[in-house]
Amino acid sequence: MHELSLAGGILRVVEEAAQRERFVRVKRLTLAVGTLAGIEVDALRFALDAIAPGTVLAGADVVVESEAGTAWCLACQASVAIEARAEPCPACGSGWLQATGGTELRVKDLVVEDACADPALQLG
Repeated sequence: MHELSLAGGILRVVEEAAQRERFVRVKRLTLAVGTLAGIEVDALRFALDAIAPGTVLAGADVVVESEAGTAWCLACQASVAIEARAEPCPACGSGWLQATGGTELRVKDLVVEDACADPALQLG
């Protein structure tokens, strides 16, 4: 299940941001997942839930936004929308497609709570 490895990478990115930006907790994490990325969204959510306790992601609302797949058709020289890598070109029927979008997994947005928002962490 490579989603567990992906969840660990997401956690590392968020924890590095927490150190750099000095926030203590993530309220909402928004991920952009491409339809051609080969990621099972339910498995990714499960993996994030499993590793979140005791981290800045504990209790965070995880929002997953789907990004459409796009490809360049080498036969008809058109940029086309596709749902799966094995799809033929919707314009000409060719199988000579090169994926150009919808292959990524990105942390798109974080809504966080900073240290000053926690009364136990306020100074003075």
